Amino acid sequence: MRTLRVASLTLVIFAIALVVAEHARWNSASTAVIAASQPVGIMPIGKPITIQPPLGLPAVPIPADNPPTAETIALGRQLYYDPILSADNTISCASCHGPEVGFTDRNSFSIGVGGKKGGRHSPTVINSAYNTLQFWDGRAPSLEEQAKGPMANPVEMATTHDAVVARLQADPKYVAQFKQAWGTGRITIDLVVKSIASFERTVLCGNSAFDRFYYGHDKTALSESAQRGLKLFVDPKKGNCAVCHTIGEKYALFTDNKFHNLGIGADINGNLNDLGRFDQTKNAADTGAFKTPTLRNIAQRAPYFHDGSFPTLKDALGHYIGGGNANAHLDKEMHELDFLSFDERDDILAFLNSLTAKMPPDVGPPPDLARLKK
Repeated sequence: MRTLRVASLTLVIFAIALVVAEHARWNSASTAVIAASQPVGIMPIGKPITIQPPLGLPAVPIPADNPPTAETIALGRQLYYDPILSADNTISCASCHGPEVGFTDRNSFSIGVGGKKGGRHSPTVINSAYNTLQFWDGRAPSLEEQAKGPMANPVEMATTHDAVVARLQADPKYVAQFKQAWGTGRITIDLVVKSIASFERTVLCGNSAFDRFYYGHDKTALSESAQRGLKLFVDPKKGNCAVCHTIGEKYALFTDNKFHNLGIGADINGNLNDLGRFDQTKNAADTGAFKTPTLRNIAQRAPYFHDGSFPTLKDALGHYIGGGNANAHLDKEMHELDFLSFDERDDILAFLNSLTAKMPPDVGPPPDLARLKK
């Protein structure tokens, strides 16, 4: 009897094990079916493109879900210059980030739909592919996410993503371009911003006189004044500029991709009119801190700083000479540089001017949009 009971118990345990195993197999199969039914992100089709960085720049970071193709870049260029992205067909990306002014804006605060004025100066698109975060306050993690912002901003393009998609979907030319670039005529906001971002990753400036001198080893590329300015720029006991505007052994982004309080916008009591990065992180250490901009083509990009408060490069340098405006969160690297002679200051300016490079081909407006004014 005891043997029989043991055998019966064994059969019960075995039966339970079969049920559990079958349930696990069914559950696994169901999970596989569910996983297979999940929508897969649309990938670009067409001719793959390798974006070749110019002398002085590293390989361009490319997101896995948005590899560049000739078709997506061309579509992104079209979208970048087309005011169709705005509520009243008056404002394009290029309105505030124009190639003729270093892909930024001559206004201290850019003008949007209906003449509304923004709250910050437009940052440059040049070499923005290397930014780890976008906007002055770093609120967007990628170029794709950055491109979404202005469209829905009531002060900039003053529309909605749904409205943008509807306008593009109603245009047979764009339907055809999206189908050619993405393999679908069903336009979505994600495909719009991916296309714009692919174009923006081609807006690269390197191979300047500095690059030919420093990385190309052409000792005649820089004037003697600019060479002296370079030494002052990197000397921690002189300009100390490279502490934030970095120069590497193999390439120079001229930005540490960090955020610093330079005292811009601080009044005589140290009160700041813009809290910058703090608004995103709520970290007191980020109060009044803004992203370090690249210095590439800086001579073309007046006015300067996040509030466009300095009309010339000489004025901007003067802010550093004075050590910035005092406030409780001023960056520890900000020091008065009034010990620099006027000749040394001119040498630093000569070096900064040496960072201007030619724009790459095919980043200006396409022929059918070139007639449109800002």
